[in-house]
Amino acid sequence: MVIEEARAAAFGAVRSLTEALAAPLSPEDQTVQSMPDTSPTKWHRAHTTWFFEEFVLGDFAPGYAAFDPAYSYLFNSYYEAVGPRYPRPGRGLVSRPGAAEIARYRDAVDAAMVELIDTPAGSKAAGLIELGLHHEQQHQELLLMDIKHVLSRNPLDPAYLDQAAPLPGTTCPVEWIPHDGGLVEIGHDGDGFAFDNEYPRHAEYLAPFALASRPVTCGEWAAFIADGGYERAELWLSDGRAAVVAEGWEAPLYWDRDGAGTWTVFTLGGRRPAADDEPVCHVSYYEADAFARWRGARLPTEAEWEHAVAGAGPFRRRFELDGLHPIAPRGPRLADSVGEVWEWTVSAYSPYPGFRPAAGAVGEYNGKFMINQQVLRGGACVTPPDHARPTYRNFFPPSARWPFTGVRLARDL
Repeated sequence: MVIEEARAAAFGAVRSLTEALAAPLSPEDQTVQSMPDTSPTKWHRAHTTWFFEEFVLGDFAPGYAAFDPAYSYLFNSYYEAVGPRYPRPGRGLVSRPGAAEIARYRDAVDAAMVELIDTPAGSKAAGLIELGLHHEQQHQELLLMDIKHVLSRNPLDPAYLDQAAPLPGTTCPVEWIPHDGGLVEIGHDGDGFAFDNEYPRHAEYLAPFALASRPVTCGEWAAFIADGGYERAELWLSDGRAAVVAEGWEAPLYWDRDGAGTWTVFTLGGRRPAADDEPVCHVSYYEADAFARWRGARLPTEAEWEHAVAGAGPFRRRFELDGLHPIAPRGPRLADSVGEVWEWTVSAYSPYPGFRPAAGAVGEYNGKFMINQQVLRGGACVTPPDHARPTYRNFFPPSARWPFTGVRLARDL
C-alpha cells in the first residue's frame, strides 16, 4: 500500500505541474502554433494524457473505454505502430477540442489512472507509468519552449508570467578544468530511471582535454557579434553559413536592439536588456560551433562532457515559475553552472554500442531519431525538477534555436 500511495503521489505531482504551467495562458494562447516545430499548449496537455490512455489504461485497465476515440488520431505524436496520426505542422489548426475539453479529458484519465495504480495490474504497469511521467516532464519543458516562441511572435512582447528582474551579477572568469583522459565509462548505471538511449554503460577512450568552468555568456556573445562573427564565413560550417544567409541570423534567437542600440532579449517574463553575465541562450549548434572557432576552442564530445560533470559532484538545478530564465553561475565549481542551458556537444546523436530499443510501440521513443541530430547535455532552467542527470542525452537538429540551448567550450591538452 505504501508503494502504491507513493506512485499515486508521484503521478499527481507531475500531472498537476503540467496544469500549473498551462494556467497562466488563455484558451487562445493554448491553441496557437507559431511554426511547424512547436506544438500548441493544449496539444501537449492532451498528448501526455493520450500516452497514459494508449499505453497503460488500454492494456492494463479491464473494460476501460476511451474518452473519445478520435483523440487517438489527433494526439498521437509519432507512434506509427499504434495507428495514424494528425500531421504535426497542422496542430494549430485544430481549434476543437478546446482547452476546457482537454481539461475534462485529463481529469477523466487521471481518475482512471489513480484507480489503476492501487491494483495488482497497476503494479505490473509500474514501468510504463514511470516512463509516462518522465515523458510528461519532457513535454513540460517543451510546453515552456513552445509558448515562449508563440508569445515572441506577438509584437506586444507579452509575458508568460511576471518575473522579478535578475539581480546584478559579475561574470566569473573562465577556468579550464583539465582531465587526463584515458579509458572511461559513460552511460547510465541502472540506479534509478533512465531512457533507453542512455544505455548500455560502456567504455570510451578520451584524449587529454580541458572543459570550461562555465557556459559562454551574453557579454561574450555580444563581443562575437561586434567582431563580425555572423559575417565571417571562415568561422562557419557550410550548412551553418547557409542557414545564416537563408534565415538572416545576426544574433541569438529573441535578441534585438533597442533605440539606444543596447541588446535586449525576450524572456518568459517579457523583453528586457540582455545581462552580460548570463549564459547565452537560444543559439543553434551552427552558432555554437562558429563561436568556439572564433575563441580558438571547440565544443566537447558528449563523453568528455559526461566524464567531467559526473566527476565534479552532484549538480542541483533550480525550477521556479517566477525565474524561468538562465542566471549566472551560483559558485566557482563546475557543478554550480550546469543546468541553466542545454549545452551543445560535437557528438552526433547515435546509438551506444549494444543499444537495443524497447519492445513494442514505446521502442519508437528514441531510437528512430538517431539521425541528423546533435547531442546536448545538462538540462536548462525550464527542465522540470529531478529530470536532469549527467547521463541524460537530449538531442535536436543543428539548426534548432528555440530550445534553451547554450555553449560550454572545450580544448585539447
